[in-house]
Amino acid sequence: MKRLLSFLGVLLVAHVAFLLVRPRGAATAPVGDAVDVGIVFDVGGRGDKSFNDGAYLGAERAERELGARVRFIEPGEGSDREAGLRLLAAEGMDVVIGVGFIFTDDLTLLATEYPNVRFAGVDYAVQTDAKGNVIEPPANLAALKFREEEGSFLVGALAALTGGSKRVGFIGGMDIPLIHKFEAGFRAGVRHECPDCTVIAQYAGVTPEAFRNPGRGKELALSQYQSGVNIIFHASGSTGLGVFEAARSSRKLAIGVDADQYAEAPGFILTSMVKGVDAAVYDAIRRAKDGSFRGGIYQFGLAEGGVGYVYDANNKALIPDSVRARLDTLQSDIVAGKIAVPSTR
Repeated sequence: MKRLLSFLGVLLVAHVAFLLVRPRGAATAPVGDAVDVGIVFDVGGRGDKSFNDGAYLGAERAERELGARVRFIEPGEGSDREAGLRLLAAEGMDVVIGVGFIFTDDLTLLATEYPNVRFAGVDYAVQTDAKGNVIEPPANLAALKFREEEGSFLVGALAALTGGSKRVGFIGGMDIPLIHKFEAGFRAGVRHECPDCTVIAQYAGVTPEAFRNPGRGKELALSQYQSGVNIIFHASGSTGLGVFEAARSSRKLAIGVDADQYAEAPGFILTSMVKGVDAAVYDAIRRAKDGSFRGGIYQFGLAEGGVGYVYDANNKALIPDSVRARLDTLQSDIVAGKIAVPSTR
């Protein structure tokens, strides 16, 4: 009997100890003025060296500077995305963020079901009515949008000015309007500086898988390089890692996207067209914490520092001072409205 009681006592202690263990990212009850944040990643997930990692950096900054508690969910298939958002909303997070246009419908639905929960959608796809009027998102949903075409215009001009060829390349992930913005801006930038240049544009596919297919990216890029293209701009998530492999093996250049991707192929990345996903995510969390969060459409372009291109010690040798000065002029003209950059093909 004593042995049995001792054994039961050990089990009880172990049970209590397990109850006190909290896995990283698990939700906890709010304490003080801390802000609880839930983030569901897009296709490709953490480690894409691009879009999702940008969102992670913004959340990490909020943890560090705002004391935010952040729970991350990396979904598998489509149903998992909606379930992840719903779980976070049901847990009463202060703000729930969906990273990627693919969350648009789910966020709109859940924002109406949970009117007391704040939501934010990175690259939320704003809808229009039959007359073309913009349909505002629910009052508790912030649509975080970027003018990707503006940053893409600048790297298009850069490609035309430094490529040494009349052919430049573009590789998109999924063939959708959002990625068309990158292509449209890039084409416009190329043609602004080189009217007789040809832009070879190809897409990896028509499903979300097109954003995580490095093999397809490499295949398309090798074909373009072999056709006389010297510089390729990709907007394809982790599919772009294949583009970088092709750049290395062909000894040619690529342009990264969303974040500084120089480290993926040092010496073969001309620049990266960066989106301030990290800043937009951090700003949404900050607003949720200080009470200034409002639903609506938020635009981040060149004027707001929401897009741009990388110019630093790693790539300055690839960009002559005269080209850098020309890009500064083009940027100023876009911000001033002197150059209207198209967002559709």
